[in-house]
Amino acid sequence: MAKTDSVLLIRRKVKIMNELGLHARPAAEFVRAAQTFRSEIWILKRDGRFSAGSIIEVLMANLNCGDSAMIEAQGPDAEKAVARLVGLVRKFAEEDVP
Repeated sequence: MAKTDSVLLIRRKVKIMNELGLHARPAAEFVRAAQTFRSEIWILKRDGRFSAGSIIEVLMANLNCGDSAMIEAQGPDAEKAVARLVGLVRKFAEEDVP
């Protein structure tokens, strides 16, 4: 009997807490991190679905301080991808603390 890999779909809600939101520098770091995973990763907001692997789409998501979004990943490393990106969003907020 052949073993088949199940494809996970993982979602976690995040709240953007850093003062400037997901602006250019953190957005670029977020995209670089997303690109290290094999899973497809998306940012979901009420007004759309944005590829986490595209700097243009992450910036188009317009994630400002106080906004909430869902990070969704589907693929073999989806759980690790979501955990890493949620952690990164939290790290950005901690870096803002004087």
